[in-house]
Amino acid sequence: MDTHFALDRPLEAVGALLARRRQNAAIVVVGGTALNLLGVLSRSTADVDVIAVAAVPPAGPPTTIANPTPLPPHLSEVVPTVARDFDIPTNWLNTVVGAQWDTGLPPEFDTRVSWRQTGGLWIGLPDRVDLIFLKLYAATDAGSPASRHFTDLMALQPAREELEEAARWIHTQDPSPAMDEMVAQVVTYAVERTA
Repeated sequence: MDTHFALDRPLEAVGALLARRRQNAAIVVVGGTALNLLGVLSRSTADVDVIAVAAVPPAGPPTTIANPTPLPPHLSEVVPTVARDFDIPTNWLNTVVGAQWDTGLPPEFDTRVSWRQTGGLWIGLPDRVDLIFLKLYAATDAGSPASRHFTDLMALQPAREELEEAARWIHTQDPSPAMDEMVAQVVTYAVERTA
């Protein structure tokens, strides 16, 4: 089985199952799935990275996000069914990136989330600037300018000022001199490619 796949249809299936059960859920996604849904790039991805969940009000989109771990039980119940139906791994929708809550999201992240609805599922998409912050962090962790995270970062067409602001935020996550040096290298490499 291919380990990378398109995830828009599985997300729609989750929404359809939730709606059939008269339930709803809200997730904020990052990574390749967010970039695909925003039209920034078109590539398959290994999973849906859920960085936050939200309560769904009676009318309109969610407003307040929270740590995604654990996922709401009714959402956790339909994810394996969709995995079976689409023949994809059972962890195709996961909260591994939710660990970011331990050190903090980019400033005012929650105020910039835009929401889309498919059936009983609300999908929150971070703002471009927040994706730059997260992708610069991931590209630095990956340690290679050839990584998909760096490629994704460049697809966001970051300005030098945005990269510098993201680097300052990363310093709040990991203030070690080694991390500062690695971030500086990635920022320099990115600026050279956008000049």
